[in-house]
Amino acid sequence: MTLRLAVTPGEPAGIGPDLLIQHVQNGSPHELIAVASGALLEQRAAELGLPLTLRAAAAEPQPLAPGELAIDEIDCPAAVVAGQLNPANGRYVVACLDRAVALINAGRCAAIITGPVQKSTINDAGITFTGHTEYLAALTATEQVVMMLASDQLRVALATTHLPLRDVADAITAPLLESVIKILCADLTAKFGIAQPTILVAGLNPHAGEAGHLGREEIEVIEPLLDKLRGAGYRLIGPLPADTLFTPKWLEQADAVLAMYHDQGLPVLKHQGFGRAANITLGLPIIRTSVDHGTALDLAASGRADGASLQTAIDCAASMAQAKEPQ
Repeated sequence: MTLRLAVTPGEPAGIGPDLLIQHVQNGSPHELIAVASGALLEQRAAELGLPLTLRAAAAEPQPLAPGELAIDEIDCPAAVVAGQLNPANGRYVVACLDRAVALINAGRCAAIITGPVQKSTINDAGITFTGHTEYLAALTATEQVVMMLASDQLRVALATTHLPLRDVADAITAPLLESVIKILCADLTAKFGIAQPTILVAGLNPHAGEAGHLGREEIEVIEPLLDKLRGAGYRLIGPLPADTLFTPKWLEQADAVLAMYHDQGLPVLKHQGFGRAANITLGLPIIRTSVDHGTALDLAASGRADGASLQTAIDCAASMAQAKEPQ
């Protein structure tokens, strides 16, 4: 089934436009619609020495021919120089996100794939912006979202995200974990087609607390909550020591890992699949995936940007959208 997928290239001075232009050189089985400035994309294609033909979205989603890209035009107010940030274009980046969500809400697109943004430039433009995840949650009135990174071999979701390490233990509460696990399992079912997902849950402390000798969060918070949810039918294994959880013995039993904090789970995934993974926001009423890297300003317009993560993000978004379709 051919889908229409919205792509926001992100920071115009970064590699987001490059990645999208490079990606469509071989065509696409899905109709990718760039929510972006057509002039910017044409300028960057010329700098890369690559052909690019922009067209309007078809009445029904149509595959892309090599070098072809559908466009939903958003004006970029200031001239773009590859590799040079300009706060005058900060509002343009956010306008692209707003339009992409509107396209989904109107039933025009099945998912959003987001390119890397430069948060500082958006904030310098006078817009409070802490990241795609938080912005899209607010835009869709979603109270709780879950960050998950996925490669072709591993899915890792996070109970907490960008917190100082000294604040993590206080943030690990039974209500938080219950909400995160329910969102994770619901989206693995609804958007990944996994009927009864099995989750490996990491402990917070070394050796998962060593029976309370290295911390009591497992005994007082994590274990009772997991027991409660297992009683309700959730398939949860843990809490497990994080230093041995990421081994074949455990991973072959599970559909995803729930890590307690950012640097407990993501270093393993990024070692295994950096540049070939997608960032997925669970809990949203829409499907959103993203690349797993930043704007790489030094590579913009060089032709050396690696598009593997964008390919993964597009493939993941398409697979999730197809899994969500009624059978």
